[in-house]
Amino acid sequence: MSDLSSTPLLRTALVWSGIVTVVLAVVGGVVGLIVAGTSGLWSALVAVLMAAVFLAFTIVSILIANRFYGDPLFVPIFFGAVMGGWILKFVVFLIVLFVLRDQPWLTPMVFLIALVASIVASLVVDVVVMMRMRMPAVSDATLPTAAEVEEGERRRGDSTAPQG
Repeated sequence: MSDLSSTPLLRTALVWSGIVTVVLAVVGGVVGLIVAGTSGLWSALVAVLMAAVFLAFTIVSILIANRFYGDPLFVPIFFGAVMGGWILKFVVFLIVLFVLRDQPWLTPMVFLIALVASIVASLVVDVVVMMRMRMPAVSDATLPTAAEVEEGERRRGDSTAPQG
């Protein structure tokens, strides 16, 4: 059984999202430090990290679900894992926001801008990775081997031969 053709694509997106996260953490941390001091630094770093974790969670849940490819229950397992992951991610995201909203060290505007910038950057990475990857229209199909084609022609020749 071979891997799905989307697996390398998702791994590439995960790697590039990690690289972009590091860049955003450095830039956001420096800008947050300049704008709001130490509070701004921590606000930007928490926002970038939070966005990276939650956005990577979807990719990881798809990669885990892809391991069941070939199983008769692949489709329900896949959608259950992905939808369950999204619901879990949403609930945890809300809990984290409720916990962070009253923290004295959090600068809300720096946090918001860093969070939005991280999400937009991650979406740009996803689009660029998807556009640059070459995936055939029929990605998981296998072509017959030469031996299988010859066997089929032999069978067809036998069945069309005149009986007499």
